[in-house]
Amino acid sequence: MIPSGRIVVLLAGLLMGIAAASASSATATSAGEITAPDPDGDEIVIDIYWGDGCPYCHDAIEELAGFAELEDGIEVRTFEVWYDAGNRARMEQVADDLGRSADAVPFIVVGNRSWSGYSGAIGRSIESTVLGLRDETRPPEEAPASEGPGSAVIDLPLAGDMDLSGRSTLLSTVLIALVDGFNPCSLWVLTVLLALVLQTGSRRRVMAIGATFLVVTTLIYGLFIVGVYSTLGLVSAMDGLRLVVAAFALTFGLVNVKDFFWFKRGVSFTIPEARKPAIYRRARALIRPGVSLPAALVGTIVMAGGIALIELPCTAGFPVIWSDLMRSAELSGAEFGSLLGVYLSVYLLDELVIFAAAVYTMRVTKLQERHGRLLKLVGGMVMIAIALAIVFFPDAMQSIGGVLTVFALAVIASFGLAAAERAVRPSERA
Repeated sequence: MIPSGRIVVLLAGLLMGIAAASASSATATSAGEITAPDPDGDEIVIDIYWGDGCPYCHDAIEELAGFAELEDGIEVRTFEVWYDAGNRARMEQVADDLGRSADAVPFIVVGNRSWSGYSGAIGRSIESTVLGLRDETRPPEEAPASEGPGSAVIDLPLAGDMDLSGRSTLLSTVLIALVDGFNPCSLWVLTVLLALVLQTGSRRRVMAIGATFLVVTTLIYGLFIVGVYSTLGLVSAMDGLRLVVAAFALTFGLVNVKDFFWFKRGVSFTIPEARKPAIYRRARALIRPGVSLPAALVGTIVMAGGIALIELPCTAGFPVIWSDLMRSAELSGAEFGSLLGVYLSVYLLDELVIFAAAVYTMRVTKLQERHGRLLKLVGGMVMIAIALAIVFFPDAMQSIGGVLTVFALAVIASFGLAAAERAVRPSERA
């Protein structure tokens, strides 16, 4: 039986995911192309709706006003909304016109693009947007000949052009998803399932059951991530949210590193031993004599749903970290959807390789404990490195160099700890 608490967690995640997906599509529809405001002339206007006493608002006003002073044709206007009802009504109307929710300050508007909250990454995004709009309003001879060495524009499906200058959301997505994909819990379940189905000797059945299992678990995982992203968006105005996320990542990271040295001792984010007999029973039921393929596929769908619940403690760390990074980047609905697709595709890579190899060779090698321990060590060190970066170097994950540095240090530390452990316990070497 599946614990009722986990059923509640999954249902909540699914409901939030569906709601957030609907909200995201509405936002994406209303965003459209960025257009240059022209209230009285050719100046590009940055409207900052702020609250008196908000430190992030102070930083936004100071930095964007300094930016405007250094550039021609840019005006900054400020509207205090905590104590001025008229300004607050104006902000709510502007947000409603843009299809956005002004649930946090500063709320910054340029044309029909808006940002909630403020960070170094958001500041760079605003400056990039403003300079792009200003160049559009210049006569052709005044426009710059190229986008410059700092530009990093890619074309994503559905989202169109995405400017990644100074905020490597795509790189963060790929690297986090890659590490998340090497999850010993999901890999163990997949190899067990394939090993049992391979006993039928039917390549067709292996392909059908394996593909169904991967599709269902991935869809549920995707909805869970959307639910996490939606939840973080709802509480984005909460003071210290980044510290909460960092503490969450640090906790998961430390437990995973602990599992490398003392596997399944004490607190452990793994599939409980008590659950494994049920997993074996459900997998064996798919290959019983007389079970038709359609019936086996229905059983696979049910099994995949249960496995998704059981695996949540193993997999919750990276979705929270990634969702917080995406929330901080102030993505549009289409951008988030595209990057979520990238995340899930990269997350699936290792399982697809195992699945394809099993179908081709009709053999599969089960994940060994020593492999699972090493995967936990690397994943744990990456979480710890990101948690420390969030607290002490908040802009590190918003630049290509910073992202590469964080991941490189985590991997180096992982293999250093693995080498030290093997030197201390030579008898446990593989």
